Amino acid sequence: MEIKLQGPYNYLRVLERLSYDPLNVIDKEKSQVKIPLKLYNELIVATVSFSGTIEAPICQIDIPAEYEEDGVRQLNEIFQLEVPLQEVNNHFLHTDLAPLFRQFSGMPLICDYDLYYCMMKTIIHQQLNIRFAYTLTERFVKSFGTEKDGVWFYPSAKTVSELTYEDLRKLQFSQRKAEYVIDTSRLIADGKIDLAELRVMTDDEVIAELVKVRGIGYWTAENILLFGLGRQNLFPVKDIGIQNALKMLYKLDEKPTLEEMLKVSEGWSPYKSYASLYLWESLDNQKARS
Repeated sequence: MEIKLQGPYNYLRVLERLSYDPLNVIDKEKSQVKIPLKLYNELIVATVSFSGTIEAPICQIDIPAEYEEDGVRQLNEIFQLEVPLQEVNNHFLHTDLAPLFRQFSGMPLICDYDLYYCMMKTIIHQQLNIRFAYTLTERFVKSFGTEKDGVWFYPSAKTVSELTYEDLRKLQFSQRKAEYVIDTSRLIADGKIDLAELRVMTDDEVIAELVKVRGIGYWTAENILLFGLGRQNLFPVKDIGIQNALKMLYKLDEKPTLEEMLKVSEGWSPYKSYASLYLWESLDNQKARS
C-alpha cells in the first residue's frame, strides 16, 4: 500500500532515531524499517519504506493482505502518518523554539511498536546510561522474546510474568529492576493493569494509575504517555536531557529551575510533546557534531 503523506515529514530523522535501538531492523539506503506487529495473536513483520522529499513524502507499507487493515491502522499510529505536522511547525515558529523547528522541520513523535514493549523498555532504561540501557534491553528481548524473519518481538507479559528474578539477574539486571519488570508484567498478565483502558484515559488519569505501580514514577509514566500512547502535550520538566537542552538553547550558566521551565513552556500548548522531542533532538545533534 502506498500513502502520500502531507509534508513536512522528516523520515530521514525518523530512521536515524530508530537506528539508536539495536533491536530495530533498518536499511538506511532503502529508507526502510521492518516492524514487529502482533495482530490477532499472530506475529507479523511489516515493512515500511519512505521515498520522495521531506515536503512531499511517500510511505510504502508491505504487510500480508489479511492483516492490512489493522496493520496499517497500527502503523499510522506508530509513525504519525496522518498528523498534520505543518500545523505543529507553524505553532512553534512564533515561539523561542522557532530555530529548532526550522532546523528539524517535520519530525513526528514516533511511538514504540507496542504499549507493553514501551513499558518494559522504559522501566529497563530507568537511571542507566543510554548505551547500557539498550544493551540490557537487547539481552532481555533476545533471551525471552521471539525472532521471525530477522525481526525480534518482545516477550509477552505472560512470558515475563513466569520468569524468576534470577533469570533477569543473569543478564545483569539489578535485583530491584528485575522485580519491577517481572512484577509489572504479572499485574498486566493478571489483568490488574488494563493496557486498553490506559488508551482512553486522560494524561493525568494515566499518570495517577501508573505511579501506583512499584517501579513506575512520574518520569516513567510521562515517557509511557509520550512514546507508548503518543500524547501530544507533555513536557517532562524533570528530564535531565530537556534541562540540558534548554540550558544550551538559552545560553544559561546553570540548568533552568522547574518553575522557569513551566513558565517558558506555557506557550507551547497544545504541542508540548513536540517541544520535548525537538529539544532532545537539538541535544543529540550537538553531541553528534562535538
